[in-house]
Amino acid sequence: MIWVLEDPRAGTAAQALGIAERLGEPFRRVPLRFGPLAAIPWPWPTLAGLADRSGFLPPWPSLVISAGRRSAPVARWLRRQGARTVHCMRPGLGAQDFDLLVIGAHDRPTPAPNVMVIQGAAHRLTPEALAAAASAFPDFATLPRPIVTLLLGGPVRAEGMAAETAARIAQQAAGLGASVLATTSRRTGAAAGQAVAEVLKNIPHRLYPWGGAGANPYGAMLAVADLVVVTGDSISMLSEALMTTAPLLIADPGGLGPRHHAVTAGLVTAGLAARLGDALPMPRAARDETGRIAAEIRSRGWA
Repeated sequence: MIWVLEDPRAGTAAQALGIAERLGEPFRRVPLRFGPLAAIPWPWPTLAGLADRSGFLPPWPSLVISAGRRSAPVARWLRRQGARTVHCMRPGLGAQDFDLLVIGAHDRPTPAPNVMVIQGAAHRLTPEALAAAASAFPDFATLPRPIVTLLLGGPVRAEGMAAETAARIAQQAAGLGASVLATTSRRTGAAAGQAVAEVLKNIPHRLYPWGGAGANPYGAMLAVADLVVVTGDSISMLSEALMTTAPLLIADPGGLGPRHHAVTAGLVTAGLAARLGDALPMPRAARDETGRIAAEIRSRGWA
């Protein structure tokens, strides 16, 4: 049996869930509810950081998939019960206790036999879902080409993107194609979203504000894109954009820390993306890192 340790943060949980889903085997989701002790960088395997341990009963899993520093001591504890462990992101202490560590190149991991380096992060988007997504939004096919898909996040720890920053990004994106498919997120903010709407109002476009009703257009927006512009605050959106063959341009929403700048620099250096305003990157193949992780797990006989 496979267990997925599900972090309360959706983006972190999606990394572990995405890998499990790609294995195509039954798995059990184990939601983690952390208490105050989870803030301690535990040097040994333990469940001490959990506020609720009721889900931790035998029979124990043969494989555990986890992500994030707080879940690392829990995964290490399960390894002592006989499980293989696959962990995404830097675990803090005890890196040697994992059978496979999946770490983004932007984190500059130290080479080790149990370390697998990927670009970006694992996620739940699959090639099959991407291929099927456009059929749910047939009106996208009526937009003039080239279509620019604009995925807007915002500063990581701030109350929304500055309206002038959002307008500038939207203007640059609009100048790269004949039409725009745009969506905002929780971090974008209402003022920035309105600024984007003002920029796009006189060109062919579809704008989907965060929290809007109806079907989610995200996958279709990626599937039909001739070019993708993503703000650099979302490692998940950048990683999902790499699933397409469309050139990827990264915009700076302001307020980014060193880690997010390292992600941008790493993708640019690898030739997988360019900064918005620079020349387009060279053509590339679609990059399915989550599929590559699943294939590595299978090759080791763990699923």
